[in-house]
Amino acid sequence: MSLNIDYEVYFKRQIDLWGLDKQHSLKNKKIAIIGAGGLGSSLSYALGSLGIGEIVIVDFDEVAIHNIHRQISFSITDIDNKKALVSAERQKNRSPFSKIISFIGKFSDFIKTDLALNLDLIFDGTDNFETRLEIDIFAKNNNLAWVFGAVEGFYGNFAIIKDSDFRNLKNLKQTPKGVATPMVMNIASFEANIGLRYLIGENILTDHLNIISFDSNGFPILKSFKL
Repeated sequence: MSLNIDYEVYFKRQIDLWGLDKQHSLKNKKIAIIGAGGLGSSLSYALGSLGIGEIVIVDFDEVAIHNIHRQISFSITDIDNKKALVSAERQKNRSPFSKIISFIGKFSDFIKTDLALNLDLIFDGTDNFETRLEIDIFAKNNNLAWVFGAVEGFYGNFAIIKDSDFRNLKNLKQTPKGVATPMVMNIASFEANIGLRYLIGENILTDHLNIISFDSNGFPILKSFKL
């Protein structure tokens, strides 16, 4: 179905928030979301309909039954389909003003292609130290910032990394344990918010690790440390 959708009507509430000039600036931005699982699914929804010019979703994996409870891009009918492809198709149906591309493969494969050229920001939706270190090395080599995020249990971490060395966070090199949807969506939302501020030129503190957790009464605690 072909629809004639008015740009300023579609983005009215965003334009009310940050103005038409910054909204138009997003048309010229290109981002990559690395990983289309838990964090990546939520990131694709948070970022997919903002009006960013080009979004590349990178993942090599297929949807499995144990993914669906926390990976919001997927339904039962998507089992055995490629995550990046399904996630990109979901966002294409919501985002008439963005070019959304899927890349089926690992990050190490992606950076060998032209799709990795001219990026403005990279969003981490992965779940392992090794790939995040690859992202950090690629970002440093190409003078890019990237948005890190990680979740385990009822706590999570997020940061925009620009000049600091991700190897300083080697203590995060552990296998994630239990996790549920709300905390995944929380951290992805924080990632998307700080990344969006960076893209539209708002003030944002880079190279600080933010840690969100809950005390014994369920009260949220946010701490920040310089990397």
